[in-house]
Amino acid sequence: MKAGFCLFCLAALLMLTNINSVLYAADKLSAQEEKKIRSLISKMSLEEKAGLLHGNSKFYVEAVPRLGIPELALSDGPHGVRAEINRDNWNYAGWTNDSSTYFPTGTALAASWNPDLARLRGEVLGEEARFRGKDILLGPGVNIIRSPLCGRNFEYMSEDPYLTAQMTTAYIRGLQSRDVAACVKHYLANNQETDRGSVDVYMSDRALHEIYLPAFKAAVQEAGTYSIMTAYNKFRGLWCAEHPYLLDSLMRQELGFDGIFVSDWNGTHSTLASAKAGLDLEMGTDKPYSEYYFAQPLIDAVRKGELPESLVDRKVAGILSLMMKLKIFDPAKRFEGSFNTPEHQQATYRSAAESIVLLKNDKGVLPLDATKIKSLAVIGDNATRKQSFGGQSSEIKALYEVTPLEGLKNRAKGRFEIRFAQGYEKSQRPSNRPDWALIDEAAALAAQCDAAVVMAGLNHDYDTESRDKPDMALPYGQLELIRAVVKANPNTVVVIIAGSAVDMAGFNYRVPGLLWAWYNGMEGGNALADVLLGEVNPSGKMPFSLPFCLDQSNAHALGEFPGRNRKVDYFDDIFVGYRWFDTYGIAPLYPFGHGLSYTQFEYSESRADKEEWGMNEKLRLSLVLSNTGRFDGAEVVQLYVSDPESELPRPQKELKAFQKVFLKAGESRELVFELPISDLAYYNDIKREWQLEPGTIKCLLGSSSRDIRREISIKVK
Repeated sequence: MKAGFCLFCLAALLMLTNINSVLYAADKLSAQEEKKIRSLISKMSLEEKAGLLHGNSKFYVEAVPRLGIPELALSDGPHGVRAEINRDNWNYAGWTNDSSTYFPTGTALAASWNPDLARLRGEVLGEEARFRGKDILLGPGVNIIRSPLCGRNFEYMSEDPYLTAQMTTAYIRGLQSRDVAACVKHYLANNQETDRGSVDVYMSDRALHEIYLPAFKAAVQEAGTYSIMTAYNKFRGLWCAEHPYLLDSLMRQELGFDGIFVSDWNGTHSTLASAKAGLDLEMGTDKPYSEYYFAQPLIDAVRKGELPESLVDRKVAGILSLMMKLKIFDPAKRFEGSFNTPEHQQATYRSAAESIVLLKNDKGVLPLDATKIKSLAVIGDNATRKQSFGGQSSEIKALYEVTPLEGLKNRAKGRFEIRFAQGYEKSQRPSNRPDWALIDEAAALAAQCDAAVVMAGLNHDYDTESRDKPDMALPYGQLELIRAVVKANPNTVVVIIAGSAVDMAGFNYRVPGLLWAWYNGMEGGNALADVLLGEVNPSGKMPFSLPFCLDQSNAHALGEFPGRNRKVDYFDDIFVGYRWFDTYGIAPLYPFGHGLSYTQFEYSESRADKEEWGMNEKLRLSLVLSNTGRFDGAEVVQLYVSDPESELPRPQKELKAFQKVFLKAGESRELVFELPISDLAYYNDIKREWQLEPGTIKCLLGSSSRDIRREISIKVK
């Protein structure tokens, strides 16, 4: 037995010595479907079997025409189905009918705190993928935001595992309801782009189970994801694509995953180790398809007796089982799909509108009153920049994209004048040097107008796959621009368009109004204009903490980003994001869960049904939420728990539930939170089990992690 080949793998191989054992017990197939899979495998040559286990082009897997097995089509697309790529190179195919619906990116989705919108997004993406003939959509990305610098933060969702899991589960259910497989990525610990193809990540079992695994666990156990993509990096010394513990022991044996493991493109490093560990489908980029590890080398390994053919059969059965779940063999029953419908576009608008976060609103500067302003200065490159075609693998060829300036012009239409100044320009090479001529021009324009809006932030030079940001600074001299504009016109609002945290400490105290508007999809400009003008009341909440400076953040305060000598230790352990800030008494600029409204909400009459609860009972809490302001609006009520008496250290508070509630002005509603007492447990990595000791638990209900409105203490027996 080769070193590193675990007992679980050996047991699996022993089970697969007979063709009748190729299916996992958890595979949800009918007896007729199982019979068909066994029949197909029995008729396939070894070469045909291997052909189903690796790509035969950039995004396709080979068909077996003589047996009626069609090719399998994959596509990038966590927030829109990617434009068609040539089969044998990375150039676009030049189709004229592949411009897709473009949704807000991952952090924007999480900022809505609305799982219904996540489900709707999944449904729309599934419909568009089906229309385009795609079977597997590579998403959602669910890696935890550990550092503000990670280049792919914009694709992911949150620093919090519970919020990420809730949005992930809804997204997958929506997508797979349209007969398209989700491929949850990147499993596991791909929390940086620096050295992503070689870095070795070390973390405690507790950090694994409490922080980095929950979204993947929920994708499997709650949403039933059909596939998972392995990450580029190593985990505790082994590549993720050939890790027996991650793939077989943890995901298949412990969590019951019955789908397929797909490698990230060119993320496979072996034939034997990957095959034995549990990888099913190898995809790649940079060599002839016959030389993939799961191509001719796999065939040779079987013929040499290094791998049993029964193991290959198990992987082929996984691919065929996926095809069965997607109704590929029964196209008449398969969802047909649709593309760029008005309903799809309205879904992107709803998602954009609910994601926008009102961070600051001194003296009620927002919403802008169109009856009182005659002229509005709109300033900044992001006012006119389209963001869809950027970020590398998540780039979208959008049918259209409404920019912020276009959105404001759409809504102004004779009510007031809009005047534009460039303010700063996106350079060929990113730079922090201010262009004083552009700044002076913008300040002069702002002084002539009744109000000004600076569209600041980042773009996909910074928020992108393959590299991390160098720092949190606003590039292109935007700090100097914002200061100059505010000085010229105190009635200035700043809008940040970005997918990851930026340094706002140098201007935050100067500006009366501050919005966060993300890379917000094809309707983003219209949604932003409606929020600025009060047609939509902002209801987004930050899905990650916004620090004053980089050194406040957990990974950077401990000097463990991006690691040393291609090894990174997660010494921050379970103390990631707000868990770090709150537990260690560090005040962020804006906390996790923060987001204001144009109206006011009152929390009252909070209570638990009883004072004492057993370990196997379900906790039930209630409160009354009232909209006491003048505007209709929505509030996200967040439930955190605090356990000050545990055997091992715990964060000061942890998110355990939330509800987004829409209330008309003057309306009240009773909210009920129900969750198993077992959900309050923590992972004891000394005992290797989930644990909750008897004692007092504080249940904290609030508008953010730092704005707790009501506290209820309960006793656990």
